[in-house]
Amino acid sequence: MAYDDLRGFLDALDKEGQLLRVPDEVMPEPDIAAAANAAPRLGDQAPALYFDNIKGFTDARIALNVHGSWANHALALGLPKETGTKEQVEEFIRRWDAFPVAPQWRENPLWAENTLEGEDADIFRVLPLIRLNDGDGGFYIDKAAVVSKDPADPGHSGKQNVGIYRVEVKGRRSLAIQPVPMHDIAQHLHTAEERGEDLPVAIALGNEPVISIVASTPMEYDQNEYELAGALRGAPAPLATAPLTGLPVPWGSEVVIEGVVEGRKREIEGPFGEFTGHYSGGRTMPVIRVDRISYRTNPVFEHLYLGMPWTEVDYLIAANTCVPLYKQLTRDFPEVRAVNAMYTHGLVVIVSTEKRYGGFAKAVGMRVLTTPHGLGYAATVIVVDEDVDPFNLPQVMWALSTKMNPDGDLIQVPGLPVLELAPQARTPGITDKLVIDATTPVSPDNRGNYGAQVHDLPEAAEWLTRLRKLAAAR
Repeated sequence: MAYDDLRGFLDALDKEGQLLRVPDEVMPEPDIAAAANAAPRLGDQAPALYFDNIKGFTDARIALNVHGSWANHALALGLPKETGTKEQVEEFIRRWDAFPVAPQWRENPLWAENTLEGEDADIFRVLPLIRLNDGDGGFYIDKAAVVSKDPADPGHSGKQNVGIYRVEVKGRRSLAIQPVPMHDIAQHLHTAEERGEDLPVAIALGNEPVISIVASTPMEYDQNEYELAGALRGAPAPLATAPLTGLPVPWGSEVVIEGVVEGRKREIEGPFGEFTGHYSGGRTMPVIRVDRISYRTNPVFEHLYLGMPWTEVDYLIAANTCVPLYKQLTRDFPEVRAVNAMYTHGLVVIVSTEKRYGGFAKAVGMRVLTTPHGLGYAATVIVVDEDVDPFNLPQVMWALSTKMNPDGDLIQVPGLPVLELAPQARTPGITDKLVIDATTPVSPDNRGNYGAQVHDLPEAAEWLTRLRKLAAAR
């Protein structure tokens, strides 16, 4: 089922027992953040949270943990909530094959009910802002789809970008944004500043669930996120035109903020509790001037908790980090069987592959480092045989234990790029990277002493199904 807005998905979660409404009055800090911190620890069936009785706010609605479990992630894709992790990744791959699906343009967007412009465009009048971690340097908008276009080629729909970036509220009409150099919006801003221009942006908050998934998917520069949303939804993504900037935004958003990234203007932004599980320090970042705010009556503010994994962000960026890497690798190496890049947004990537000849697995690992996502994120790549499931960590540890010999199977590549948020980098933005070959050597690489490997009995799969039925009937 395709959802057109956040409220429709919240209703669906409610019907599936995946939405927990908190009726008691709570403190904005630390209660809401602490609840969002705790929710994913309920496991892979953890619910979304909804707060509408918040001390100090007369009319606030906040939703958290909307994508914060595999059950919720499955429902976002229209799958049964019991669908397993690996199965969701496989379904994501199948739906990607339908990409691109052109969006559907609609009139009368839901967010057009109310408008604040110019000096009246006060963010504090619209959003119930709270901090999510006690060390955050301010209030953040952290689950919005930020839309921009390539100033040098604004008519190219593929070169537009829809991405989730952390946005700090600096004032009633002022925001700071962190455009990581590897991300498309950073290229857009670089082009605009070279031309002596500001960069128009639209920030859409409170979106239907697939928009948040594609906005956090590491697609290639000229691939359109809305066209991927259509493939994942099984129906065209409904869009509308933002009135001030003319940018394409989701039709069903709760709030749309329009303005410009002011060219060559920077302010201190941060610290912020990041997806790495560490605080990033304060850095000088570009500034957005807010010129117009459009919003639904009684908007729902959707927040995204980030911290020590696993939190909602880890579920949000898990499957959609695996699949682009899989698609890009299999273009060059059809022997690749699966990619698991779920851990801390792919700072560790596990790849299973067949091998053509000795050294082949190492070449696959090196290719991961040169993908668009690998350039900025993949710090360690583990390559395993095709019969090792990269989503089964005991199997991966078995491969590391029995296949990997530090004498020849560890490739350290110095001085490669990584996002500045990666805490292990000695110099922010630069780090050594590691490829670990945990595959069985094949000719002409004849190292090791490998006899015949033990494999599952042919009847094991049938018995697994039989035992599960017997256990469920107890």
